[in-house]
Amino acid sequence: MTVAAVHDTAPGAPAVRGYLHHPPDATRRGIVLTHGAGSDCNAPMLVGLAAALAARHVAVLRCDLSYRQARRTGPPQQGDAARDREGLKRAVELLRQRCPGRIFLGGQSYGGRQASMLVAEEPGLVDALLLLSYPLHPPGRPTQLRTAHFPRLGAPTFFAHGSADPFGAVDELEAARHLIPARTAMVIIEGAGHGLGRGGRAPGAAAGAVERIVDPFLGFVGAERAHDA
Repeated sequence: MTVAAVHDTAPGAPAVRGYLHHPPDATRRGIVLTHGAGSDCNAPMLVGLAAALAARHVAVLRCDLSYRQARRTGPPQQGDAARDREGLKRAVELLRQRCPGRIFLGGQSYGGRQASMLVAEEPGLVDALLLLSYPLHPPGRPTQLRTAHFPRLGAPTFFAHGSADPFGAVDELEAARHLIPARTAMVIIEGAGHGLGRGGRAPGAAAGAVERIVDPFLGFVGAERAHDA
């Protein structure tokens, strides 16, 4: 596997900044992965997923959202979301230039929400979604659901969620995913919170969750074979 820095710019379009993990052999499929609010593309969960997916013959572009490229620290601000989605669309287009087969899109928390909103806005953009710790509602406010776009999601959608996530209980997310007309599945990481690990930002904290996610996701999208297109 090779890992190369990516910084692609085009006039009038958001830049794509991140890292491309490419398997040692040729691959036709790939996935764009992005981070949650307050994080970046070097989040241990994304790094671990990228390495594991590349080892299974999937190219991975883990990238910073546009707001993170503009500001080194802090969460997204009001008005950032549309630009963040434009950046994700550019990242998908860039990866598609390298991988002529199926392309997936995934993100953690805020990044996953923006990924899902983008796919609802752009039918056919990708072949499947991977949503890590989807922020179903703000902690303690279960009536403020972030699901208005779910009925317009036409891509198969795979959720990975911690059983102790304050942004949505398992039964709440189980009900919400049935709003999506496409095929869905969910893996539960027992005892995990919103970060999906039990040990903070340490790389080892994400390892157990990565193991629980990668093979079920590849089975869900039908990409468990080494050279599946």
